[in-house]
Amino acid sequence: MEKKRLGKTGHMSSIVALGGAAFWRVTQAEAEVGIELAVSHGINHIDVAPSYGQAEMRLGPWLEKHRKGMFIACKTQERSKARAWEELKRSLERLQVDYFDLYQFHGVNDLETLYLVLGTEGALEAVLEARQQGLVKYIGITGHRPFVHVEALNRFDFDTVLFPLNRVLAAHRDDYNDFTTLLKVTEKKDVGTIAIKAITKRPWEGPMHAYQTWYEPFDDQADIDKSLWYTLSQGVTTAPMSGDLRLWPMIIDAAERFRPMDAREQAEAVAQVRRYRPLFSRA
Repeated sequence: MEKKRLGKTGHMSSIVALGGAAFWRVTQAEAEVGIELAVSHGINHIDVAPSYGQAEMRLGPWLEKHRKGMFIACKTQERSKARAWEELKRSLERLQVDYFDLYQFHGVNDLETLYLVLGTEGALEAVLEARQQGLVKYIGITGHRPFVHVEALNRFDFDTVLFPLNRVLAAHRDDYNDFTTLLKVTEKKDVGTIAIKAITKRPWEGPMHAYQTWYEPFDDQADIDKSLWYTLSQGVTTAPMSGDLRLWPMIIDAAERFRPMDAREQAEAVAQVRRYRPLFSRA
């Protein structure tokens, strides 16, 4: 599994990450099969959040024994200092670890929320204290609106940013979902980039969902190859795997065969999905 430098953190992250959302409703045995699959293929970056159902509880027993060598990235949706402190400590207990490599403000999708996080008695104050105490190494931000992240990087020296990047979004760019400006800023500031929703096809179009994902994913190997390779060809560090363990073998297979797409291949990959409605847009 290829590894890339996660910006100024210096960590060499596998180009796909273990997506904790896949452990939302699984048993402990199912979770450990998924973890071992990921680790056996060289995946060393874990993306998890307390909002991902049972994920922290499922990862905890394994991490208690295998913390060394794993880059653990956790998140909080709390916006105040007091509540963020409470959630951070609770996540440490559930995951059975002493510190987080990366702690992120999760789902910051508008400027009002950003200002709450960064303001007086906001969640940032808690995480800065946690960093001083050795409970957090690096600080990141996540969300679905790249323009909010550009503003965030202008206001605070974040180490990483997590955001959606896929070829369907590229086929329907607008000022709400365009990731290109953000990528220019992250490159200039040496910010690590974590791209989510790489294999997203479109929003679910009916009540029946074939996978435990809140979007319809591509589920054919050729389409997963093109989707993941397009995302990774934009220069991002890593892409967390989807929220359904059944898709992981194909994603890992695509990652192990990754080669950057040239401009023509990228254009073709985008053109092939123009008929799909994007998951994130102003419309």
